Amino acid sequence: MQHLSIPAIVFVSDLLFKLLMIAVLLLSKKKSDSAKIAWMILIIALPFVGTAVYLLIGTRRLGSRRRKRNRAIMQEIPQNISCHIQNPKLHAHTQVQKYKSVAHIAQAIGGSEVLPGNSAKLIQESDVFIENLVNDIANAEKHCHILSYIMLNDQAGDDVSAALITAAERGVTCRLLLDSLGSKEFLQSSTCDELRNAGVHVTAALPANLLRAFFARVDLRNHRKISVIDNTIGYMGSNNIAEKAFAIKPKFAPWVDASVRLTGPIVRELQAIFVQDWCLDTNDDLDAILKESIEIDEKGLPAQLMPTGPNSNNLALSQLLQTTFFSAQKKLVITTPYFSPDDVTELALLIAAKRGVDTHLVLPAKNDSRLVQAASKSRYAMLLQAGVQIHEYEKGLLHAKTITFDNEVALLGSANMDRRSLDLNFEVSMLVYDSNFTKELLNLQESYMAQSRRVPVDIYRQWSIRQRLWQNAVSLIAPIL
Repeated sequence: MQHLSIPAIVFVSDLLFKLLMIAVLLLSKKKSDSAKIAWMILIIALPFVGTAVYLLIGTRRLGSRRRKRNRAIMQEIPQNISCHIQNPKLHAHTQVQKYKSVAHIAQAIGGSEVLPGNSAKLIQESDVFIENLVNDIANAEKHCHILSYIMLNDQAGDDVSAALITAAERGVTCRLLLDSLGSKEFLQSSTCDELRNAGVHVTAALPANLLRAFFARVDLRNHRKISVIDNTIGYMGSNNIAEKAFAIKPKFAPWVDASVRLTGPIVRELQAIFVQDWCLDTNDDLDAILKESIEIDEKGLPAQLMPTGPNSNNLALSQLLQTTFFSAQKKLVITTPYFSPDDVTELALLIAAKRGVDTHLVLPAKNDSRLVQAASKSRYAMLLQAGVQIHEYEKGLLHAKTITFDNEVALLGSANMDRRSLDLNFEVSMLVYDSNFTKELLNLQESYMAQSRRVPVDIYRQWSIRQRLWQNAVSLIAPIL
């Protein structure tokens, strides 16, 4: 080595690192073949940088200590309501026999059965979501639990903060769990200090810093949006605690979201998910909250929650989507801001269209992620030729994550249809087995399509060679976006 020049030493060192990392990738049991190939491309194409990126975000999950803690919490505080409350009415879900394959796979991989006796109010506007949430906080008597990926210092953040402060002052226990990166600015704000001074318990989920990067992936985020008031009212969907003007990315505004206000047994499971996440970063014992009695409306609709995350079955959400696509017989409509699914999920979507299912995919025309948008467009030709109708929403950034099929089953939540949501982030999705709710959600989806541009089947012929090269190049690394 002493006779080698510095450039030669650098070249040999980089080559050795690349060979070592490729060997590690080939021996990996959890990564798909497409993900392995994507990482290899990145490692080979970017000397040293590719290896460094892989070491930071490609090799670890939660970190050993957090992983063990999360596993223990999942065992001690299961999401399934039947583990906390014994009530024979909780198992009365014969209404879903027609779609038992979807319900069964969701239970098998998500651990939660279909729960009857729920009400679900679809909320189509961000300001209405904030207004409803603030009103419910104002009427809270015992506790308010809010989990959000992003909370901003805008009017929505101010309104929710003021409501929580007022509730805390009258003796309501308020807990606010915010993702440490998604809500970084808010957690460092004077508003956050005011919340804490008023007695609101504010916790940063999955703290991330440079030191932690050496022991765990810092890009694994809690992307869930959950609110539970007095153990009886719940919210979930795509809404962050933010105005639709979305101050941190105004050029893409308005952000168009969809959430749902819930009552019934499903709220208790939503509470269990919040408690699991809260306990991951605190030492609080909230188990007693889950054992409180519940009311079941026999006329209510059946619903089923499925939380996913980096410490659970990493294929769970993909498997649910595949089963959903294969179950569709007449019509399938999907809205998502980020479309870059794994190969098998995409194949299930293609097969649905080829089977004759009226299949629609609604995406934002202008996306805040250039890479994901390029990866999405690289799939357009294959999707369109299979019969998938693609609509590009032109009235803002369509952020709603929704699926309806056959006018009878709906799926909505926080998860995008990309690799980050399918494999890495903490997400929560809900299936609703009710034709009335599904038709209402479908009407909302169709309103999005009415404000969209239908993508022509030969769109790829209109793109320049430069555009196609860029899109197809990004597609190669889509599994790690």
